[in-house]
Amino acid sequence: MRINKVIGGAGDLALDTKPTDYKDNLYLAVNGEWQDKAEIPADKSSAGASVDLELEIEKNLMKEFHDFAEDDSAIDDSKFLQAIKLYRVANADKSSKNSILKDIDRINSLNSVADLSKNMAELGKDNFVMPLILFVEADMKNTEKNIAYIDGADLFLPDRSYYDDDNEFGHKLLAKYVAVATKLLEKLGYSDDDAKETVKKASEFDSSLVPVVKTSEEWAEYTKIYNPYDFDDFVAKSNVLDLKDWITGEIKDTPEKVIVVQPRYMNNLNKLVNEEAFENIKAWMIVRYLMENAEYVSEDFRQTYGEFKLARSGAKELPTRTKFAYHLAERTFSEVVGVYYGKKYFGEKAKADVRDMIKKMISIYEQRLSVNDWLSEDTKKKAIVKLEKIVVKVGYPDKIEDIYQKLTVDKNAALYDNMMSLGKILTQDNLDDYQRPVDRTKWLMPGHMVNACYDSSRNDITFPAAILQTPFYSLQQTSSENYGGIGATIAHEISHAFDNNGAQFDEYGNMHNWWTKEDYAHFKKLTQDMIDQFQGIAYAGGKVNGKLVVSENIADVGGMRCAIEAAKLDSDYDPKQFFIQWAKSWRFKATQEYNEDLLATDVHAPQPMRANVMSQDLDEFYDAFGVKPGDGMWVDPDKRVNIW
Repeated sequence: MRINKVIGGAGDLALDTKPTDYKDNLYLAVNGEWQDKAEIPADKSSAGASVDLELEIEKNLMKEFHDFAEDDSAIDDSKFLQAIKLYRVANADKSSKNSILKDIDRINSLNSVADLSKNMAELGKDNFVMPLILFVEADMKNTEKNIAYIDGADLFLPDRSYYDDDNEFGHKLLAKYVAVATKLLEKLGYSDDDAKETVKKASEFDSSLVPVVKTSEEWAEYTKIYNPYDFDDFVAKSNVLDLKDWITGEIKDTPEKVIVVQPRYMNNLNKLVNEEAFENIKAWMIVRYLMENAEYVSEDFRQTYGEFKLARSGAKELPTRTKFAYHLAERTFSEVVGVYYGKKYFGEKAKADVRDMIKKMISIYEQRLSVNDWLSEDTKKKAIVKLEKIVVKVGYPDKIEDIYQKLTVDKNAALYDNMMSLGKILTQDNLDDYQRPVDRTKWLMPGHMVNACYDSSRNDITFPAAILQTPFYSLQQTSSENYGGIGATIAHEISHAFDNNGAQFDEYGNMHNWWTKEDYAHFKKLTQDMIDQFQGIAYAGGKVNGKLVVSENIADVGGMRCAIEAAKLDSDYDPKQFFIQWAKSWRFKATQEYNEDLLATDVHAPQPMRANVMSQDLDEFYDAFGVKPGDGMWVDPDKRVNIW
């Protein structure tokens, strides 16, 4: 059986890490020795190229947070000072059980669906978990304006598939969720019987959601979250909830329309939310709120909730209290910390070099679109216009968002009280966006995040400073190595503008069809080829869902195709270095639990497959390593997928 159909057995540790040849398994030829010896940190669920970078950043910034917490006189940025204050408060572990009890009493005081309806706007603004969720984002068909989106509740577990009868891991994880929720309620003072009864009722409502909520595969089709409803039609969707009062209470306006994210959920709303189900809904709201906020109450509560986190991730232990405090602070003040990191650790020379690579990559992409043999001239022209309009964001933003001026930490208050206060400010800021134009300067990722992204509604690509280092990029690496690393990543993000989701948005991020009928039909066929290539590949005791991972795979193969064309333009081009660096950037080892989570929910294919299967689609790989029929990496030319 070919390597692009089976790469591993029951879990990453079962990967055959014996020495192998590039012709048989590129990933293992490059990473086999590492795979055999690598150890997953005790408080992590995986190890690998990206994790190594994250650990280095964590180590450096934690040291700085510690030093600043001891003496903050050197901090000249008031916003960064607030991050350090939150770090101090989180480290102090001042219990706030009474505070969370008061908030849970707000849920307990609800006596009917009518009571819930009357209080939905205030509960929503205060971040209580409810059967319906409102958030404000750009209108996908008019990205100059923001609009209200309505979503349904999610499940206790990460995906609907966890509830399948034959999903043993799901059954165990749900049992752990129930046990932890029960234990937390008892710590709040509930009797054993009351705690069990509350969790039982909450579980019954959770079960009622299972047939209705979207699957991860459905979520992967991003454009299908856009379902506009005339406001009067939306309001009529519930027999018992005053949806008009809820929406207008949150956004302080009466909209002409709203966007429903999950139509199936909305069509079943009366079956889910009614007077008969009210006691279950109330119990569900209590359990969900407690589970989402338990970590902030005290170290004892964090450790108890951590039992569920460990069961889900497979990690051996929780992060220390200090590490927890650091990560809470850097997430809450993410853009502030990202700018600090970028300015200190990311040089202007590297920033300029990466920008040059991006310009070159866009130029290569334009050239490839121009000579594309299956697009009509009309579609080509529109694709090139979109390409040329892509906004490039490298390193960290020039200006920190205004909201961070409003986020202040009370050093005398407990962590829970601070987090509730900060959360309300952030939620209100999102609701206030309804009255504002879309801010196209926003960054989706902070500078200290090891990642990159494409935003279809803004038609921009973001490369945080953190990912712009070894093994993805270094001034000390050869150009072929850099193109096999960050070059392929850059082109990957550009390719998202033309994946199965991104292809439905124009140069301004508006969702409309700019393709000819014939061109789009051909593109759909190529997309199906990519789905088929990955569908059912055995990995970690499960199988890959080709439809779930198709958008990222289209971006991968398009990115590699473009990156290797760019690499060829340099005099020191070395295809072996290119493919070896590509494989090195995907080295990855994870717990069985985390692998199961990724297979069920992640829109990316398992990393060893990204290394191997994408390489198999490029003719240059076969030439570089002399791969012939019968070799493990061989795929017949007519089976190689080439979209962009």
